[in-house]
Amino acid sequence: METREVLEKVRSGEISIQEAERYFKKQPYEEMGFAKLDVHREVRTGFPEVIYCSGKTDDYLVSIYQKMFEMHGEVFGTRASEHQYEIVKEALPQIDYDKVSHILKIEKADKVRIGSIAVCSAGTADIPVAEEAAQTAEYFGAHVERVYDVGVCGIHRLLSEMDVVQEANCVVAVAGMEGALASVIGGLVSNPVIAVPTSVGYGASMNGISALLTMINSCANGIATVNIDNGYGAGYLAAQINRLAVK
Repeated sequence: METREVLEKVRSGEISIQEAERYFKKQPYEEMGFAKLDVHREVRTGFPEVIYCSGKTDDYLVSIYQKMFEMHGEVFGTRASEHQYEIVKEALPQIDYDKVSHILKIEKADKVRIGSIAVCSAGTADIPVAEEAAQTAEYFGAHVERVYDVGVCGIHRLLSEMDVVQEANCVVAVAGMEGALASVIGGLVSNPVIAVPTSVGYGASMNGISALLTMINSCANGIATVNIDNGYGAGYLAAQINRLAVK
C-alpha cells in the first residue's frame, strides 16, 4: 500500500490507527532469505518493484510472485519464459503471460490510464521490445497508442500516423538495423523521444550496436537513448514523463 492509501483507510475506518502504525514501523524491505523485496519503492518513486524473471530458479520466482501479489494486489515481471509462466500459474492461476513481450503479470482490473504515450516500432521484428515498453507504461498507469511497422524505408507509413504521434506526451521509438526511426521522429515532434535500439539486423548491425550508436549520435533534439532491447527501461521513463505532463 502507498502512504496515502493507508491514511485514507484510517480516515474511512477500514483500518485502525494501530494497524497503520504497524505498517509504517515495518522495515522498508521484505526479507526472504534469498531476496530483499523493496516494499517501499512505490512510496519513494510512485512505481512498485518489478521482477526480472530471467535466471531466477523456479522456487525463488514463485515465492517472489506470491509475496509481491500479496503486498500490492498486482505483480509485473519481464523476460519470463513459458516454463516460468507454467510454474507461477500453479500458485497464481490468474497470472497472464504475453508470448510476444515475455511479460508475466497480474494487473488490477480497475486501473485508470492517463495521458498519452506513442510507442512506435520500425518493423514487426521490433515489436517484442516495443510491446515490453508499451505494457510497462500501461502497467504504470499510462494510456498507450501503438504505431507499429513504420520504419524509414516506407516513411509514408509513419507520416500517415503523425496525428497520433505528435499529440503524445512522449514517444518511444524502437528500431534495429541502422536505427534511423528515432531521428526522423525527433525532427517531427515537440515532446520527448525515447530511442530504443534493438538487436534486430544482419551482421554489421552488431546485435544492436549500430542502432545504439546512431541513436546516441542523432542530430535531432530531444532524444534520450536507453540500452539495447531495453523496452522496460523505455516504458518506465515514458510513464514518468507522461505523469509529469498530466500533472
